[in-house]
Amino acid sequence: MTKFVYAFTEGNKDMKDLLGGKGANLAEMVHMDLPVPPGFTITTEACRYYLSNGQEPEELEAEVTRHLEAVEEQMGKKLGDPEDPLLLSVRSGAKFSMPGMMETVLNIGLNDESVKGLAAQSGNERFAWDSYRRLIQMFARTVLDIDGDFFSDALHALQKAKGYSGDLDMTTADLQELVEQFKGIVRRATGYPFPQNPRRQMNLAITAVFRSWNTERARIYRRREHIPDDLGTAVNICTMVFGNMGEKSGTGVAFTRDPSTGHSGVYGDYLVNAQGEDVVAGIRNTLSLKDLEQLDPVSYNELMDIMKRLENHYRDLCDIEFTIQEGKLWMLQTRVGKRTAAAAFRVATQLVDEGLISAEEAITRTTGEQLTSLLFPQFQRDAQRTLITKAMAASPGAAVGEVVFSNEQAEARAAEGAKVILVRRETNPDDLPGMVVAAGVLTARGGKTSHAAVVARGMGRTCVVGAEDLLVEEKAGTVFIKSTGQTLRAGDVISIDGTTGEVFFGAVPVEDSPVMIYVSQGLEAALEAAGDDVDTCELVRSVDRILTQADKSARMHVRANADNPEDAARAREFGAQGIGLCRTEHMFLGERRELIEHVILAATPELQEAALGALMPLQRGDFEGIFEAMDGLPVVVRLIDPPLHEFLPDMTKLAVEVATMEARGQQVPEHTRTLLRAATERHEDNPMLGLRGVRLSIQIPGFVDLQVRAVAEAAVACRKRGLDPHPEIMIPLIGSDKEFRLVADRARKIIADVERESGYDLDIAIGNMIELPRAAIIAEKIAEDSEFFSFGTNDLTQTTWGFSRDDVEHEFIPTYMAEGIFDTSPFETIDREGVGELVRMGTERGRKGNPNLTVGICGEHGGDPASVHFFDSVGLDYVSCSPFRVPVARLEAGRAAVMAKGQESGAGATA
Repeated sequence: MTKFVYAFTEGNKDMKDLLGGKGANLAEMVHMDLPVPPGFTITTEACRYYLSNGQEPEELEAEVTRHLEAVEEQMGKKLGDPEDPLLLSVRSGAKFSMPGMMETVLNIGLNDESVKGLAAQSGNERFAWDSYRRLIQMFARTVLDIDGDFFSDALHALQKAKGYSGDLDMTTADLQELVEQFKGIVRRATGYPFPQNPRRQMNLAITAVFRSWNTERARIYRRREHIPDDLGTAVNICTMVFGNMGEKSGTGVAFTRDPSTGHSGVYGDYLVNAQGEDVVAGIRNTLSLKDLEQLDPVSYNELMDIMKRLENHYRDLCDIEFTIQEGKLWMLQTRVGKRTAAAAFRVATQLVDEGLISAEEAITRTTGEQLTSLLFPQFQRDAQRTLITKAMAASPGAAVGEVVFSNEQAEARAAEGAKVILVRRETNPDDLPGMVVAAGVLTARGGKTSHAAVVARGMGRTCVVGAEDLLVEEKAGTVFIKSTGQTLRAGDVISIDGTTGEVFFGAVPVEDSPVMIYVSQGLEAALEAAGDDVDTCELVRSVDRILTQADKSARMHVRANADNPEDAARAREFGAQGIGLCRTEHMFLGERRELIEHVILAATPELQEAALGALMPLQRGDFEGIFEAMDGLPVVVRLIDPPLHEFLPDMTKLAVEVATMEARGQQVPEHTRTLLRAATERHEDNPMLGLRGVRLSIQIPGFVDLQVRAVAEAAVACRKRGLDPHPEIMIPLIGSDKEFRLVADRARKIIADVERESGYDLDIAIGNMIELPRAAIIAEKIAEDSEFFSFGTNDLTQTTWGFSRDDVEHEFIPTYMAEGIFDTSPFETIDREGVGELVRMGTERGRKGNPNLTVGICGEHGGDPASVHFFDSVGLDYVSCSPFRVPVARLEAGRAAVMAKGQESGAGATA
């Protein structure tokens, strides 16, 4: 029989698949003898059963009853007992952290009778009624799906009527009045009274947590974070401990290092006389942990000792939730903490220096996505700016955009191409859609552990919180600046600095970030630019250490897609180990387009040969510049690929132009008529599958002669200058081994001719792209005569799915993602089940035909972190991507190798 419930004493931190992250870590803390309230976890399997069947497993209730009875016996209390009630929290906890995305209900077990027992036992009547009003408010929103604004509006109306500044001003009588108002809201909204049976409260809360897995915000978050939809969430049932019992009680969130910067020290937020949700909700601004040291030094010192133990145990920055009840410290949660990109790199190298992890493991503590965010521009240091306010820096970066106040405004303006800053009094989980599309987030309330701060850090969004000088009125669409009397409205442009916490009027100019200077100009240049800024120097050195180690650890090489000497030079600066794709058709654009027209329009072979001859010195010069930039490194030159009609004017426009001239009685130039005939003759209904690639090379072999000779002669010219060029010729769109041999033989003959004429042995490899499913299927035959394969995954995705990328990306792919057909676009991350399997098949079969075959990938998937890991698992020799994605691919290639090694050894490197 399946076991659906585990006591906290039965699990450990390695059981996240079954117990979720929260449950597994609660169990681990119990094994470490830390003060954890008794409780139990309902597994993710139970959630998956519920989601599949619409009801809980039949045996679940009995299992829950047994574990509840064990907790009751341990505590000497009964759930909801009128005289001395045991109260419980019901909290979600998936395998991967999803802060604020799913549901929590506190104070389960309170009703009209047990609230009196709680008041008597605690000797604190106000605390008891405060806990009861919290239960009704949270239960109604979470379990009964009642709009939370009904309750917050009633709360604020009472406070406003009595002139209160916040929750702490409310009296026992006020709270009793609120309880009656809240119960009335429940009855009006549902037609039923608030449930008084404690066990029914718990059962309904468990079901609500299961349901919350599929809320819109949870689905949006999973899509963005690439978390599978089929994992489900665990449910953690924990004995309540109370931070709202008075001035000697409180609740907090702490980090073992600063999640914004990575600096060692004491970081966190604490609220006196509050429950846990108050901290992350940002309903009032928090105290620091240093303040806790003054308020309760005994609890503070115990907390510091526990934080140190947890960081050493998990060997990473830890995120901790705790409650102090009447001077007694309780641990409610720990997990490896989310952090900013800068903090990730700093913490990784710090842990190496402290001997907690190896240099190789440090690579796995950072990600390509984090590195990407560090490459974004920052505000110019010497730019003129007008300060609005300075608040708490929650997530670094420079963000400029229009003020918006809601998800609807944010999404509408972002869809129109505008950059937006989401401005809220405080954010809550329902604000996730707006946060996803916003360049930055600004809140008037909250601290470093508020919802806005935690989610923004996890998403890499710039965020400033706790801007108390701002009075945000979302419904009115205004931000009143208390210190100056000025007002901001929707559409006004502001700039926020998530590193300093500063907010400015208007758009502040940006400049290259220190990490961009590092990857493009080197360590010394970045340190020189940083000057006396110790934090920046520390960050740059950390990035350098991680990338250097990634290069040492990587099995795959990283090349770049570059079509001109400038891009090639930039790619090399970024660490590219060669060029995996040089698209020669890009050399025929601009002023040279007319020369291609002459090739197409040539009436005789002689005229065509003359037109091609005019292109020879131009192409040769291009290749010389690229080979010079990549001296000593391989350069894969793809023969012309797109259909010829792309080099002619648009057929429809030409036809309209000719018809208009004829209608006006004007003389139509013969050249224009010739162009129209050629465009009409070359027109294809589906050019992606028409006369292009290898087919074009067979149809007009002069292109092969031109391009291969230009490559070979450029290599000779570079050799004469003492350089070391390594060109390779790649034939695109192969579907048949006979196609390949026909063009490859012609190319080899031209190379041999140039070698004989020049006296140089050029050793130019001839290979092909795999862009068609048939090529992957017959890869063994093609490889017998091919020296390398390069998967063109952009076209391979199109031909495998039957998609035209330009047509579908803005048409139905967003719908497919919204409906859950795609987690991510297959043009962004490799489709492992379909396109990926063709890559695996083509690689395996190709190496069977040629054991010495070099295999790479040159589609833009080569710069996507998840895809890089897949390509490493397949055994590719290199990935190639755009120059700006090279640093990210380098890091991910190293991570992939280290993580694969950890899986082989059973160690399981931390992701």
